[in-house]
Amino acid sequence: MANKGKQQSTARTSAPAKGAARGSSRAGTPGKSAPANRRRPSPAVYRRRRQVVFGALLLVIALIVGGVVALTGALAGNPEPQAVSTPDVSTAPTQGTVPTGSAAPSPSASPTPVCDFNLMTVAAKTDKPAYGPEEKPLLTMTITNGGTAPCEVNVGTSQMEYLLMSGSDRIFSSKDCQTGGEDLIKTIQPGKSETANFPWQRNRTLEGCAAITAKPGAGGAYYTFEARLGNKSSAKVAFQLN
Repeated sequence: MANKGKQQSTARTSAPAKGAARGSSRAGTPGKSAPANRRRPSPAVYRRRRQVVFGALLLVIALIVGGVVALTGALAGNPEPQAVSTPDVSTAPTQGTVPTGSAAPSPSASPTPVCDFNLMTVAAKTDKPAYGPEEKPLLTMTITNGGTAPCEVNVGTSQMEYLLMSGSDRIFSSKDCQTGGEDLIKTIQPGKSETANFPWQRNRTLEGCAAITAKPGAGGAYYTFEARLGNKSSAKVAFQLN
């Protein structure tokens, strides 16, 4: 009996030890692990963040300033925009170029042509090379502009002369008996001509329109006609009177 009592006593005393062991096991096992320490950002990341924030701040300031300027301009009530001259690098003149706004010389430009009276010519002709006893020659004077510019020319009777010769014998001049010459200014274009006709009555004249009874010879006699305009003379043209 005594041994049985000792065994029970021993069993009871060992039970708390088991409980204590459980308690010791729970105490020794952690419930949750502690959170690991986070990695701190590098200085470069902080610098980029500061730059982004600073840029956003400048943008906000610029928008505010722009709005104030626009509002001020609207309140000012200017009727027209004011021109502002600003340099443009893209249009800056370089060597060999002509600045904007200056007249560039055109390679095809040429000076305006001017009338050259030296290029005005006078020509004489008759309507036939030979005339019968009753036919009267028609004398024609042609004035031609051989220049490159229009010319104003006096083609009036004050400048014209129809002169007929037979060898060295002066037969007829339209100026001998002319009572009053008239001026007639005409513009002759380059390459164009003006003509004037004079029907000769087969008569003779003297300077100053002195009286003369002699008649030009016939029977196959040859004469020359020379047209004059001012100080210009034509080549002589020969014709025959029968």
